[in-house]
Amino acid sequence: MKETVYWTWFIIAGIVLFFLSGLHMAIVHLDGLLGIFNPAGPVSITWDNVFFRNQSLFFMFTYLIILAAGLYHGFYGLRTILFELGLKKKTQRFVNIFLWVIGIALFVFGSYAALAAKTMKI
Repeated sequence: MKETVYWTWFIIAGIVLFFLSGLHMAIVHLDGLLGIFNPAGPVSITWDNVFFRNQSLFFMFTYLIILAAGLYHGFYGLRTILFELGLKKKTQRFVNIFLWVIGIALFVFGSYAALAAKTMKI
């Protein structure tokens, strides 16, 4: 039952990544069509446009959700591949703890970057 819950979250994270990463790609690469997110001109990666998006709560939360979903989806997939190798229970426990610690550390670092960008001043 426990693995079914983890797998369900894995699928949900994949769906979230599909839609939010698609939105991200559309904003960055279809800047001519979605100019609403680029008030400083048509090029989405100019500093003024990046700064504008960083000041938006919507984008900050979107980045945090993409970060969390990406880390969970990636690390759960890696965990599944490693467990299919037939690891011993003790090694499986170590892999679980290791991936959780690394995942949380990366989430804290990424969250700090998103929050720092939100509070940045020109």
